[in-house]
Amino acid sequence: MGDSVSGNGDDKGRIQNLIAARKSLKLSLDKSKALGFALDKAGPRLDEIKQRLPSLEAAVRPILADEDALATVGGHINRAVGPAAAVLKVFDAVHGLEKSLLSDPKNDLPGYLSVLKRLEEALRFLGDNCGLAIQWLEDIVEYLEDNTVADARFLTNLKKSLKNLRELQSDDQKARLDGGLLDAALDKLEGEFRRLLSEHSVPLPMSSPSSLGQQAVIAPSPLPVTVIQKLQAILGRLIVNNRLERCISIYVEVRGSNVRASLQALDLDYLEISIAEFNDVQSIEGYIAQWGKHLEFAVKHLFEAEYKLCNDVFERIGLDVWMGCFSSIAAQAGFLAFLQFGKTVAESKKDPIKLLKLLDIFASLNKLRLDFNRLFGGAACIEIQNLTRDLIKRVIDGASEIFWELLVQVELQRQIPPPPDGGVPRLVSFITDYCNKLLGDDYKPILTQVLIIHRSWKHERFQERLLVTEVLNVIKAIELNVETWTKAYEDTILSNLFAMNNHYHLYKHLKGTKLGDLLGDSWLREHEQYKDYYATIFLRDSWGKLPSHLSREGLILFSGGRATARDLVKKRLKTFNEAFDEMYRKQSNWVMPERDLREKTCQLIVQAVVPVYRSYMQNYGPLVEQDGSSSKYAKYSVQALEQMLASLFQPKPGRYGSFKGRQPSEKFNNGVADLRRTASAVV
Repeated sequence: MGDSVSGNGDDKGRIQNLIAARKSLKLSLDKSKALGFALDKAGPRLDEIKQRLPSLEAAVRPILADEDALATVGGHINRAVGPAAAVLKVFDAVHGLEKSLLSDPKNDLPGYLSVLKRLEEALRFLGDNCGLAIQWLEDIVEYLEDNTVADARFLTNLKKSLKNLRELQSDDQKARLDGGLLDAALDKLEGEFRRLLSEHSVPLPMSSPSSLGQQAVIAPSPLPVTVIQKLQAILGRLIVNNRLERCISIYVEVRGSNVRASLQALDLDYLEISIAEFNDVQSIEGYIAQWGKHLEFAVKHLFEAEYKLCNDVFERIGLDVWMGCFSSIAAQAGFLAFLQFGKTVAESKKDPIKLLKLLDIFASLNKLRLDFNRLFGGAACIEIQNLTRDLIKRVIDGASEIFWELLVQVELQRQIPPPPDGGVPRLVSFITDYCNKLLGDDYKPILTQVLIIHRSWKHERFQERLLVTEVLNVIKAIELNVETWTKAYEDTILSNLFAMNNHYHLYKHLKGTKLGDLLGDSWLREHEQYKDYYATIFLRDSWGKLPSHLSREGLILFSGGRATARDLVKKRLKTFNEAFDEMYRKQSNWVMPERDLREKTCQLIVQAVVPVYRSYMQNYGPLVEQDGSSSKYAKYSVQALEQMLASLFQPKPGRYGSFKGRQPSEKFNNGVADLRRTASAVV
């Protein structure tokens, strides 16, 4: 029994041990689980600590740095941060100006310019101090790096930022300091400059071309004083910012267009005409007269005003600037076209009538000589000066050449046959009128001046008597031409008619003129006497012979001789009619250009023929009127005969208005002016 109790006790002990061991094992397992869980949570924390270690290391590095370096680093940092803080403060001020500078300047131009000036001052401060602030920051970074006071990565990022700031300090990057605000403000000022000009630039009202010369000599400034002052204020700010050229470009564009619009009202299309577009000077004669008036108007009114305005607006900048501006306006407005037109006329084919037109051009230029020298005398107007000098030289050379060759031209015309109608050759009528004009008050002073200048270029002297002598020689050559042509007719009656016409033309058209006064009264009377002489010969040898055909000889009216008388009357009337018809047929194609000479001559013819015819028909007409063939002999009534004779020698329409002529000879082509283009109607 004791053994069994002992055995039971051992079993309990083992069970208790097992229970204790199980509890211990379970406790160990729970602790292992807790430890594993704790280890799992510690992993991220270790990673976080690992990541923070560099910054912690940088934070404690100053503690490890040299004690002297740590002691001085604060002062270095303060000195670097001070300028940088000032720069940042100015940057803030710049952004504070943005609203004002992006507004419209016209609302308050003085205020706008004041704000813009503040912006310029701020940008100058930034331009001057940003570099200094960057330099100080670079110095402190270098100090921190040398003394290992800061983390290397931090210093690397800081140096990179400072490098970018340094690059922004280059000239082409400084504009970025204000984010483009200055450029935007300057653009607005340019727009206001253009607006002020455009709103106050109105084309000058044009009057009729005939009254152009009656307007005031000098036009007032076309802009109000207040506007000019605003333009000058704007210019001041734009010039400071290197925008002068853009201002000038705007000014030239606006004002040049305004002047061009004023000129277009004058209808100046003719200025663009080319040599190929007209046959001779006469085809553009009217344009040349307009050209002189238009040129004077343009110079004395339009360009005078622009010259004054350029001076008013740009006077503070300098003479070269505003003169250059004025020159550009003149070129853009089309002033050079005036000079080109004159050159076109000067280059056209030589023609005597062209001499007068060249003198007109010279007179216009000479009248404006002082204005040209004042307005276009500067270095900026060198192109206008060169073109003007070239034009004047062409005009003087061309006019002188035509004048001195005129005598040769007249002599060359002598070989041409005289007109078949016995009238006044166009050469004669042209030269008499032409020479009168050359010696008249309008052209003689101009021609004299031209010839003096031309001779001076050759270092020769010119005396006024040379001009008069040359013109008188031309008239003498015309006299010789008339004499030669008078002898060239085979029909002596037509020759007498031609001589009568031309001597009377010279007498009538030169009497009472300056040229006639130079030729003298005896010269004029001589041609009047020639006219009377040839008129007498003409009547005697032509119509004066008709009455002789109506002889009364043998006409005895008695009963036995009536038949004989009738036959004689018929015969004599037939002879008269045949002579009259032949003479009338021939002379119906002849002309007398001068009305008074024509009427007087016809009256003399009527007086010579009609009374004799009337008396003859009254006495002997009844002898043939009773005959069945009376109309064959009594062919004309007295009234019809008188009307026919009174209507003789009428000028042919257009015959004396033509300037067309034959082609010049080879000699003309070699340089002699083509007079035939002007005075060729001798045939």
